[in-house]
Amino acid sequence: MTLELLPLLVITVAAFLAGGINALAGGGSFLTLPALVFAGVPPIAANATGTAALLPGYLASAWSYRDLMRAPVGLSILTVLLLGTAGGAAGALLLLATPDQAFRGIIPWLLLFATLAFAFGPALQRLLSAQETRTHGLGARAGILGVCAYGGYFNGGMGIVMLAMFRLLGVHDLRVANGLKNLLSAVLTLMAVVVYALGGIISWAEILPMAIAATLGGFAGARVGRVLSPVVLRNAIVLVGAITTVLFFLDW
Repeated sequence: MTLELLPLLVITVAAFLAGGINALAGGGSFLTLPALVFAGVPPIAANATGTAALLPGYLASAWSYRDLMRAPVGLSILTVLLLGTAGGAAGALLLLATPDQAFRGIIPWLLLFATLAFAFGPALQRLLSAQETRTHGLGARAGILGVCAYGGYFNGGMGIVMLAMFRLLGVHDLRVANGLKNLLSAVLTLMAVVVYALGGIISWAEILPMAIAATLGGFAGARVGRVLSPVVLRNAIVLVGAITTVLFFLDW
């Protein structure tokens, strides 16, 4: 299968920008999902394909934070890995069981949640940090499992949700929280992509150009991040998320 020039251009540019903003703050799926739907990929396949295309970036981010990965109190890195694997697989299996039409109806609400999480994530993290809240034991495991299941089902806003969760688990060093976020994102995304591939819902024609573009975008994003104001970037991502949400609610 070959791609026409315009859809190829749209998904490549979207993947490049998504790789860049994922390297900076997350939110790349706000671009890849609508771009793939525009290119004619069915919604479930678009969600799976966009996730698969961004996988190399998650793996690279996890590797770059390997020296900062320390598990929350009461847990081990192995436990976090196992929960991420199980959650990612569960979310991906749930996606496989969702009819395309039903998922099309769910997408706007998922995008709305992801946009709100991205917009209010920093305020929520500051609130949790000020309260010195900490969750232990079964609650901590259930939280990680649930967030990873969400990530395996729908990637949008996952990083912000994870950072808030790690605040609840008592991880207040943002560098350590970012390291754990990158590790979980890589593990659950890898497991989800395996399930997507076995389920036959990945549109492979789009994968290679998007993966290459996302990787290049990740390198570019890392450089831009040294000079671009985080506030400007966050506001831009929230705006893109809001516009995408409205368009999907209007069944664009």
